[in-house]
Amino acid sequence: MDNHRNTQRDSELSLDEYSTPNDDDVPYSDDETDDELESPLPHTEPDQNRINREAEDGQETPKKKSDLTWEVKANDKHFYEDPRFQKKKFFCIKSSKYADNSIKTSKYNVITFLPRNLIEQFQRAANFYFLVLLILQCIPQISTLSWYTTLVPLLLVLGITAIKDLADDITRHTSDNEINNRKCEILQDGRFKQSKWKHINVGDVIRLKKDDDIPADLLLLSSTEPNSLCYVETAALDGETNLKFKMSLDVTHKNLQHEEGLERFDALLVCEEPNNRLDKITGTMYWGSASYAVDMDKVLLRGCTVRNTDVCHGLVIYAGTDTKIMRNGGKTRFKRTKIDVLMNYLVYMIFVVLILVSSGLAIGNAFWEQQMRNISWYLYDGQDWSPNYRGFLTFWGYIIILNTMVPISLYVSVEVIRLGQSYFINWDMLMYYDKNDTAANARTTTLNEQLGQIQYIFSDKTGTLTQNIMVFKKCAINGQIYGEARNSSGKEVDKIEAADLSWNQYADNKLTFHDHYLINCVKSEKDPDIKEFFKLLALCHTVMAEQKDGELVYQAASPDEEALVTAARNLGYVFLKRTQNSITISEMGAIRTYETLAMLDFNSDRKRMSVILRDPDGNLKLYCKGADTIIYARLHEASKSKDVTQKSLDVFAAETLRTLCLCYKDLGEQQFSKWFQKYQDASVSTVDRDAALSTVYEEIETDLLLLGATAIEDKLQDGVPETISKLAEANIKIWVLTGDKKETAENIGFSCQLLTEDMSLCYGEDINQELQVKQENRRNHIGVSAQANPNMNQSTLPEGKRALIITGTWLNEILYEKKKKKKKKLLKIRRHKTKEELDEEKRKEEALKEQRQKDFVDLACECSAVVCCRVTPKQKAMVVSLVKKYKKAVTLSIGDGANDVNMIKTADIGVGISGQEGMQAVMSSDYSFAQFRFLQRLLLVHGRWSYIRMCKFLQYFFYKNFSFTLVHFWYSFFNGFSAQTVYESWFITLYNVLYTSLPVLLVGLLDQDVSDKLSLHVPKLYLPGQKDKLFNYVRFFESLIHGILTSLVIFFVPYGAFLQTMGQDGEAPSDYQSFAVTAASALVITANFQIALDTSYWTFVNAFSVLGSIALYFGVMFDIHSAGIHVIFPSQFYFTGAAPNALRQPYLWLTIILTVGMCLLPVIAVRFFLKTVAPTESEKIQKNRKQYEKEIKTPKPRPSVLRRGVSQRRSTYAFSHQPGYADLITTGRSIRRKTAPRRVGIAAAEFAAPDGRQ
Repeated sequence: MDNHRNTQRDSELSLDEYSTPNDDDVPYSDDETDDELESPLPHTEPDQNRINREAEDGQETPKKKSDLTWEVKANDKHFYEDPRFQKKKFFCIKSSKYADNSIKTSKYNVITFLPRNLIEQFQRAANFYFLVLLILQCIPQISTLSWYTTLVPLLLVLGITAIKDLADDITRHTSDNEINNRKCEILQDGRFKQSKWKHINVGDVIRLKKDDDIPADLLLLSSTEPNSLCYVETAALDGETNLKFKMSLDVTHKNLQHEEGLERFDALLVCEEPNNRLDKITGTMYWGSASYAVDMDKVLLRGCTVRNTDVCHGLVIYAGTDTKIMRNGGKTRFKRTKIDVLMNYLVYMIFVVLILVSSGLAIGNAFWEQQMRNISWYLYDGQDWSPNYRGFLTFWGYIIILNTMVPISLYVSVEVIRLGQSYFINWDMLMYYDKNDTAANARTTTLNEQLGQIQYIFSDKTGTLTQNIMVFKKCAINGQIYGEARNSSGKEVDKIEAADLSWNQYADNKLTFHDHYLINCVKSEKDPDIKEFFKLLALCHTVMAEQKDGELVYQAASPDEEALVTAARNLGYVFLKRTQNSITISEMGAIRTYETLAMLDFNSDRKRMSVILRDPDGNLKLYCKGADTIIYARLHEASKSKDVTQKSLDVFAAETLRTLCLCYKDLGEQQFSKWFQKYQDASVSTVDRDAALSTVYEEIETDLLLLGATAIEDKLQDGVPETISKLAEANIKIWVLTGDKKETAENIGFSCQLLTEDMSLCYGEDINQELQVKQENRRNHIGVSAQANPNMNQSTLPEGKRALIITGTWLNEILYEKKKKKKKKLLKIRRHKTKEELDEEKRKEEALKEQRQKDFVDLACECSAVVCCRVTPKQKAMVVSLVKKYKKAVTLSIGDGANDVNMIKTADIGVGISGQEGMQAVMSSDYSFAQFRFLQRLLLVHGRWSYIRMCKFLQYFFYKNFSFTLVHFWYSFFNGFSAQTVYESWFITLYNVLYTSLPVLLVGLLDQDVSDKLSLHVPKLYLPGQKDKLFNYVRFFESLIHGILTSLVIFFVPYGAFLQTMGQDGEAPSDYQSFAVTAASALVITANFQIALDTSYWTFVNAFSVLGSIALYFGVMFDIHSAGIHVIFPSQFYFTGAAPNALRQPYLWLTIILTVGMCLLPVIAVRFFLKTVAPTESEKIQKNRKQYEKEIKTPKPRPSVLRRGVSQRRSTYAFSHQPGYADLITTGRSIRRKTAPRRVGIAAAEFAAPDGRQ
């Protein structure tokens, strides 16, 4: 047994012995196969393994074909008509496997709308049920109600729903048409002709111009830039506004610059099938007799925008639904609220009760017919049916009569309330963002009450929590911190004034600095360290510069770099231009050109970049900037200010600023010459060039001298910390899911106060260890309960508040995703396995994986905050689905980019931020607005109100219909169970439509227990929704019991009053019609007064609706009981004179008053007792409303994020997540030569730029 366990453990943990996830790596692509993930193992596969594997592979699957099966032929439309590119669509009908470029999100067209919509609506059990009832009511033998009592409400429901569906689909059609009809230029007959996006097909060559949106996934063929570079903005994909560059193949760059060459272009591109991998594509282009490798650096993705490139040409690889951005959208899921699900169960339960009650009454009728028919000879109807057959007919009669327990008007009312609540969200001016004229938008009308039940929020970072704007805030030079509000003499001041930078002709007003003392020091040029500090910022970077409309404009691979260079520019050290081997800056007005000898670019392992320059005086210097932990390890022993700079870094970290350390080193000619030779050798190495370069870099980046540190603020959106704090008080857990690197995500976590210094931070390795311990304990204590062995639940994680920070690679490692399986199989000698053994092994692996996932979710949910970084779009959706699956929690996802779409669709509620990052997230969301801070109002105000209103509406609606319907049940004991109705048929028809509909609708639309300000001020009011306290099975049965008791009073009090009654005229008003009028009047008054008791927020409209509904009842009743309408429709209006005759009797008015009092007074007494003894939280706040309102007027100051005395310093370095433009600069590929001919229509600029102009 122990050997078996050890073998199993070795199999499970084998991968960990050879590999540890790298936190800086983005995980392998979402659709990657195991074969693609295979990498050489550090040992040789045993021969027996190989033999067994080949035997198994030969039995199980045929030999794997190449994954490159997608063929694209340029400028050849007939190529795609080949039968091998056809796929079966329906029976013998085939269509091309290549999608066109049109997007269709609509459901209907003119022909299919009516039949398809009706089919969809009758798939709802309630609608189908009422259709069956309508058919039954058309059968005279069983119907005791007219057919119109069901037809009118049914048509109303179907009509309102159809109109809403039509309006939604028209919106989708409009959106589709706007996208599909965008203009583009397609190569046709040797010329580029204007066309529409929907006419683009795979294999077309298209031309794009500056600022054009890319319509499909394209292979970049050429551009007007050097080496056919093309700069794209990927904000719609990942929310990042910094530019990325793409570069075409050299052969297409040289030959496909003009229309003639593009027309002759007939290459065949073979690549992988359409997938959702945004970071990878593998393919080969065959042209002429040569083949060329194609990778992601040569592909332009749909959803991106061309920037700083005048013209580029591309070959369409994937179009329409096959594009990567569309593949990342995930499946559109049908979302339903918890109340919807519960209501369906309740409706099914009521159906069962209805059938049981009808069956019991039918049996009673059969028994009565058998026992009483001969005695009651005067009831003979001329039909000689048996008692059992009469009981069968009576069963269907009671099904019809009692169907109002589930009234069809319930669904109409729910739709109306949800629609109204959606408009209230749209009209909320406190969720309107005037800077870009964006209002909140409820894109769905079916999920509003779910907003009041959210337990977990999953948020993107870039563009959602942050503005993706970096701002230079502070710096430390030679141990002195600059950036506080100080005057020119260095004294701190209370009045904050921005420093005057008008003395600098290059200042661009993008820097707001409040330290006048630093400005004086810079202008005086007396401190050499300050001069060297800002000179380093102006020289050590990979930023490009260009002149645009007479203004100097920067383009950077990272917003961090742009912020630093911009800060140096505004403080007098201005980067002007660069060439392949020089960089020119202005030093306090003096133009100086430095020779660039080497650029040592940033990557995620180095976490630093360096540049080696020769200044105009001939001196050699190395300038370096990077992460504090990396720089400090490379400083010279004699470097000054190390300790004081470290204290400055502590201060910056406590203020959640992103930091970089700056240092330099003087080089000798001989030292540099020896190193440069090694550098050149490594640059041309054919074996592991990156490792060789890193080794050479390490040699020169030693004995550095520290200058200081910079502190950049990754600017949060307004109100983010306050919003997160409010949501946390409402017991809502927030998880941040981002593609950013771990340090950046952690820093933003502290900045927005999601993470705090009193939390213990746990990382992927900690969680992995904890899960392995749990797994080991579970294996070693099989059959032993946790109570019997407390050691099973012992944790290796720290006690107290915990926060989890985990990367995408650790997620895959922990959750046993894909790539672990195949590697571990090769680590032990295997014997040939039967199919049954393989199935059993697979089943065990799935069970182990599921248990591992559950353990991970349990651990993560115990943490106060969770940050998942370096995760792919698919992993974001996976995390959301795991929490939904194992915690049964209501989830909300919020994001702004296309990489958030899958997550948004997976969550119960999806929210899109409509900002500068495109509309992909918004188009896939349920709700959208412009700023993250509006989320607290959406949930704590609109969500909470919607939930309370819907719960109150449903509880009352069930009550009033049980009160109405069950009167028939009591009456059946006095009419021989004959399915005779208590009320007239028109009262039954209009009860839910006119007499009791408006007051409850207004409560569902307008009611509020406390104001919006108090809802925000006291977030704990949100808790009842999370716990389903306001509507559940218990509340439903309360409504049922209340309805039963009310129906008893409504029937038996008038019945008792009518037993021995004498009117003023000496006649007894004890006829059936007078009884029906009395019971109906008491019911209408009771139902309307009951909703008045339930109303918390009174307006004139509410009061008018209650009194107006009662008045409307009496007005309509007197009309339909009049002789005039009976003369016109004698068979439909047969209660002639019943109301005037009955209601002229004071005795009956007293009966009505007594009935209403007996129904309502116990309710008032019980509520008074409960409010006194056990008031709810909202009732307590209502009682002390003035005190809370006073607190709102004097808000508490926001706690500072600066925590004094924090001993543990976090490394908060800020830098690009990917290499910058160093390779382009040093090779000259981005630099346009001055001798290059000027193209027509393209003006030359003064300085080098990302678009290559000088």
